Amino acid sequence: MPEIGEVAKIVHQLRKHWVGKTISSVRATEDTLVFKDTTPDLFKNAITGKEVVGAGQQGKYFWIALSSPPHIIAHFGMTGWMTFSNETSGWYRPKKEENEWPPKFWKFLISAAEDPKCEVVFTDARRLARIRLVDCEASQIRNHSPLKENGPDPVIDREKLNLDWFVEKVRARRVPVKAWLLDQANLSGVGNWVGDEILYDAKIHPEQYTNSLNDAQLSQLFESTLGVCSIAVETLAEEEKFPEGWLMRYRWNKGKKDKNRLPNGQKIEFVKVGGRSSAFVPSVQKITGSTANGETSNTKKRAPFPKPSPQEPQKIARGKGKTANEDDRDAGKEDNEEAGAEEEPRPKKRKTLTIGDLWGKKTDKKP
Repeated sequence: MPEIGEVAKIVHQLRKHWVGKTISSVRATEDTLVFKDTTPDLFKNAITGKEVVGAGQQGKYFWIALSSPPHIIAHFGMTGWMTFSNETSGWYRPKKEENEWPPKFWKFLISAAEDPKCEVVFTDARRLARIRLVDCEASQIRNHSPLKENGPDPVIDREKLNLDWFVEKVRARRVPVKAWLLDQANLSGVGNWVGDEILYDAKIHPEQYTNSLNDAQLSQLFESTLGVCSIAVETLAEEEKFPEGWLMRYRWNKGKKDKNRLPNGQKIEFVKVGGRSSAFVPSVQKITGSTANGETSNTKKRAPFPKPSPQEPQKIARGKGKTANEDDRDAGKEDNEEAGAEEEPRPKKRKTLTIGDLWGKKTDKKP
């Protein structure tokens, strides 16, 4: 799922290729789920002929500021992305045999008057992305929904996001710390892999409750949050530019025996927190406080998940963390590929039908 660093890459490319250009034509698909509070036709009419004057970001959301309102504001959901005709955008890598344009699952395509070959396409396979128009001055975009309901951005909102604010905010909740980080009402832009990187850097177990973190842990969590998010944005989420010791470089061997390890041999394990599969290193991230299992140290064995009864469908536990708005709730309903899909309920046992049932009446008994 695109997070703060991946979105920073798209904003960078919008500024590089589109600021100063005029939108000459717009194509949009009839997707009433992705286009939120607008329609494809209204979207096309509202932006055609306008100049792109800027692009910005707050966490997972980004906007395209136009020469006059309304402006475009969007987020990618789980699998959304923007593909540029004149530069590879990195996170989305089409298969070698795919030469079609626009790419599959496209939602809108805009062309530039100054260069018809300069095009950008918004794609989303799972339809969890959202595209909006916001009718306000460009300088006021962050003061309107849905951005105003989200927490501060760890990179651009340093003035507000200080240690005192952070500690008070964390201690106000009693939830697993990973779930707190994922809640966009607390912070904007922290998703699954960024949250895991923050906790690994801070040496904090993802399941530990926020109210059981001591002063030193909270201070380190604050520094790790700012540091990891800053590097993710500075590198535009290009993995080869990440620090050598980052967990992100080695977390992709889940399920492969004896391969899920750091170069120093430390094992990477996974646990589901807040409905997401969280990577952590047990030898580094030790439990020092309370968790949902009542653990207060790593010496206690984790309680196994109860087995479902034959009559009841299996249910996957969800964390208590809530997201800031319905867009993020939609995205949270589905885990990313490493987390796996939620198991569907088992079908009810089928009733054995009799001849009488088929005819809608009871069969006559023989005398």
